[in-house]
Amino acid sequence: MAETPAVSTPVAEIGPPSLFTKIAYGVGSVAYGVKNNGFDYFLLIFYSQVMGVDAPLVGMALLIALMFDAVSDPLVGYMSDNTHSRWGRRHPYMYFAAVPVAVSYFFIWNPPDSLEGNELFPYITMLAILIRTLITLYEVPSSALVAELSDDYDQRTKLLSFRYFFGWTGGTLMATFALTTLLVPTETIENGMFNIEGFGQMGLVASLVIFTAIMLSATGTHSRIPYLRSPPPKQKITIARIFRELFETLANRSFFALFLAALFGAVATGIAAGLAYYLNTFFWGFTTDQIGVISISVVISAVLAFTLSPYISRRYGKKKGVIGVGIVAFSTAPLPVFLRLIDVLPANGDPLLFPIVVTMTVLDVALIICFQTLMASMIADVVEESEIKTKRRSEGVFFAAVTFTRKFVQGFGVVSATAILTVANFPPGVLPADVPEEALFRLGALYVPAVFTIWMIMIGCLAMYRIDREKHEENLRSLGR
Repeated sequence: MAETPAVSTPVAEIGPPSLFTKIAYGVGSVAYGVKNNGFDYFLLIFYSQVMGVDAPLVGMALLIALMFDAVSDPLVGYMSDNTHSRWGRRHPYMYFAAVPVAVSYFFIWNPPDSLEGNELFPYITMLAILIRTLITLYEVPSSALVAELSDDYDQRTKLLSFRYFFGWTGGTLMATFALTTLLVPTETIENGMFNIEGFGQMGLVASLVIFTAIMLSATGTHSRIPYLRSPPPKQKITIARIFRELFETLANRSFFALFLAALFGAVATGIAAGLAYYLNTFFWGFTTDQIGVISISVVISAVLAFTLSPYISRRYGKKKGVIGVGIVAFSTAPLPVFLRLIDVLPANGDPLLFPIVVTMTVLDVALIICFQTLMASMIADVVEESEIKTKRRSEGVFFAAVTFTRKFVQGFGVVSATAILTVANFPPGVLPADVPEEALFRLGALYVPAVFTIWMIMIGCLAMYRIDREKHEENLRSLGR
């Protein structure tokens, strides 16, 4: 007799997700990857160096937006866990976010001509709030699907391998396209990173990509809705109840370890991302074409991580794997800058410099993607342990908490990047040839110890995580699965 699906049917009864479902789930992260790539790598340099806004004001705009995230992120997670609809708990939010997030993303790269310099501060703030809230409305329910699509310890890592592969690849290809096709020199613009019209075109293309990715993922996973976990019975929702249940859910030792790790990791990532194009453009003296090659090389990293992540999960387990990979990855990340500071690497312009930096970047980014995949899979495994204690499925709350932590602290990291620029006396609005050597050295000397120290603290936090394969299977047995 054919199986009649019900909303409460356990995922285990219908077998592992198909390849089509894995791809559909994964491709949705292109939207977040494109948005994140733009905010992390282009926003600061666009508004500070190109549009003439003081760097601290750009950082302040992002911090103000994060205050709204403090409310929207946990609420979206909670509401998506408790939504009753014929489209399940997650998909209504995914569909709703598609158009407005794409439109708002277009406008942040196309500011009005009537505003100049610091006059753009309110505009940046308003658009940052809108974009970050709308992307949360999509990303939190979408990412939370992994804990519902499969209960299997290793299958979750495979699903997230697809998600991180598409997220990194999508953001990378968008950045590469912008650097090689849109942000190019013209007759009047010597350096493509100062091409205002190119940034506007990037906003248009990126907004279309974001919309397409969201719709492909939502429609591609729509058929799984009847098999996903059902929400708890309808009940009166009050602010006090929401925050009481949020506290009960998040009071989990293993999740606390991941929360702290995400907190410190996001600070270092924010610093690294905020200064990435400063380092490539000014510190290394690379052209936009060379920066484009570095950007596209990340696709190779994503392919390596796509293969490596499931293997590490099966061979070593997630906790041991993530700590080992993390130590290697985040020791290597600032190494090229350190080697330049001690005059080991070739000078700028030397033909050997670029291939050395590209090779180190490919290998390091592959390990970083692998680290992120394993850590996200560890978050999914907390869901069952929490369910035993609270009697609630809270995928949305867990992923929202980590998403908020990344956004909040990564925003603080971008602000820290502006502080590094300030302490280094890095001159705003100047071309690479006009930056003093002393400022470049100070930039590198501040960058290396900052990111290395914070990343190592992140690795230390993961030692508190306690769910391994055996514990996860024990949790599933306790829940009758």
